[in-house]
Amino acid sequence: MSEEISELAERGEEIFDRVVRPQVEDEDPHKYVAIDVESEDFEIDANQRAAANRLVERHPDAQGRIWFRRVGSRITHHFGGRLREEGEE
Repeated sequence: MSEEISELAERGEEIFDRVVRPQVEDEDPHKYVAIDVESEDFEIDANQRAAANRLVERHPDAQGRIWFRRVGSRITHHFGGRLREEGEE
């Protein structure tokens, strides 16, 4: 991970913990949060693109400095895995 991306992630998580989390505790844990790491403004939506679009409408310079995560998880997306058969542990 590049240093720039690492700094974006660190700043985004810090803003989420300090600013966003207290305001989203009752939200659906699967919704996306888009955070502008400069203004500390954010948007929440079940659709990641919709959240980002609304944020960029208010902060046109935010593109390239938006950190995404889900309300209830540090992981925004995951790949892989497999379906388990019934009874499989």
